[in-house]
Amino acid sequence: MDTKTRPDDALARRGQSDNARGRVRAAAIVAAIAIAGGGTWFYHRHGASDDAAPAKAAPLHEVTVSHPLVRELDTRLGFLGQFSAVDQVEMRAQVGGTLTGIHFKDGDIVHKGDLLFTIDPVPYEIRLAQAQAQQQTSAARLVLAKQELARAEELEHNDAGTRETVEQRTSELHTAQAALEDAQAQIRDARFDLDHCRISAPFTGRIGRHLVSIGNLVAGSRAATSPTTLLATLVSLDPIYLDFDMSEADYQTFQHFRGDARSALANRVELASGNTTDYSREGTLDFIDNTIDRSSGTIHARATVRNADLLLTPGEFSRVRLAVARPAATLLVPDAAVLPDQSEHLVLTVAADGTVVPKRVETGDLRGGLRVISSGLSGSDRVIVDGLPYAAPGAKVATRDGAIRYQAEQN
Repeated sequence: MDTKTRPDDALARRGQSDNARGRVRAAAIVAAIAIAGGGTWFYHRHGASDDAAPAKAAPLHEVTVSHPLVRELDTRLGFLGQFSAVDQVEMRAQVGGTLTGIHFKDGDIVHKGDLLFTIDPVPYEIRLAQAQAQQQTSAARLVLAKQELARAEELEHNDAGTRETVEQRTSELHTAQAALEDAQAQIRDARFDLDHCRISAPFTGRIGRHLVSIGNLVAGSRAATSPTTLLATLVSLDPIYLDFDMSEADYQTFQHFRGDARSALANRVELASGNTTDYSREGTLDFIDNTIDRSSGTIHARATVRNADLLLTPGEFSRVRLAVARPAATLLVPDAAVLPDQSEHLVLTVAADGTVVPKRVETGDLRGGLRVISSGLSGSDRVIVDGLPYAAPGAKVATRDGAIRYQAEQN
């Protein structure tokens, strides 16, 4: 049997393959038509419109708004000050010698006249005794000079003496008188030194630590230029100074209101020391320097504060509040509602149609936990106090009403 494929068999198999492919293509076309027909049927079955249905609008972000809080507040200036002692002295000896006594504990409150240090008085007692003996000698010589002058004058009167003798006795009398006065001065000088062997507090205040121990030899002098030994320092506490610096702008504001006859309170300051916000302490502004510092652009000011409880300490810092004008209507908003914009500040408000409108404002200090708005807002504006991340200038927002609360305890 011939194994080679005959031409007519190959043609037959090719024809069968072409017929199969044709049937597949026909089935695909029929399926496509059926799908298209079904779609057309669905389209005509359920109807169609020329306009597509609009997409559902996204909901508006909701923010909380409130009108600015209006309160009657005075105009204030705020500063950072530092306390200093009204009186401060370095305790130094005016006489030299061995330190024999320390009569206080370091850091004590001492009162005027209290004994603080004792220097060995023996050398000065000896010097005083010598001056007293010299005084007695000079007094005796003066008595003798007076007697001799009286005898010389009597002899001259009786023509038994000369005028020269009288003059000589007169000179001796004057010399004796001068010697007595010198001896008396030496006594006062010796007594001064002896008295200053006991060093007492010149005023009431707090004393620091002692810088010299008992047994040390201290140098003392009455002259300020001579070297002396520093024993301790003493500062007064009641009253106490509060020093602070005003900027040139604050100083001009202060001067403007201070010149107003209504502002009699311009010399009263309130202060809060430490970490407290309690401005219960008051002081009196009693000094402003006569020039503005060219390097810092500030002027130095000082207030005097009563410190009967001795809680204020020299060197301690304190916040200072200076009221310069009487209370007037003031707008307040939460500090978080004020947005920085480079060197300016913005507050976002919502218009009647729901549009976010930014407004540039000038701000003041914090009052009752709220920020003072000096200008740029009106009492009718609706300020966004919550939901700021969802509010963009020009965007539409939904609003709900809120309330701004004043924290009276921080006033």
